[in-house]
Amino acid sequence: MNIKLKKNFLYFDKYRIKCAIGKRGITHKKLEGDNKTPVGVFKFSSIFYRKDRIKKIKSSLKKNVIKKNMGWCDDSNSKLYNKLIRFPFKFRAEKLWLKDNVYDILLIINYNTRPVVKKKGSAIFLHIAKKNYPPTKGCVAVSIKDMNLLLSKIKTKTKIKIY
Repeated sequence: MNIKLKKNFLYFDKYRIKCAIGKRGITHKKLEGDNKTPVGVFKFSSIFYRKDRIKKIKSSLKKNVIKKNMGWCDDSNSKLYNKLIRFPFKFRAEKLWLKDNVYDILLIINYNTRPVVKKKGSAIFLHIAKKNYPPTKGCVAVSIKDMNLLLSKIKTKTKIKIY
């Protein structure tokens, strides 16, 4: 199964799901901090989730429990740019353990991963949307109900096509 993202909807099988995307739309020329979602075809590498809030995840993807000291480096001056990090960390990084529930479940979208190109954008995830689906900083966000549906369908070879 593959997923297509067009405007603010994901399409797969017979489903059409509402989603949030980057505040400034979709782009072919993604840059760090531009608030845009990158165009392309990407696999999902793994799932990160809050074990204290999410009891069971049904998926064939690799699962990782989010710990309080985990983050994702979004500082292109770091050798760990666009990679999982642990706090304390001397460069800028996004925390994965949040008070709100947007990162209760997140899937890593393999954007700018092999090779990692500095300043080309980082931390592009499929995660939980806030109420009323406000725009993201470049990620794709869906409701918790739709996330669970997606997790049951996504396999290791599943790709998301953003255009």
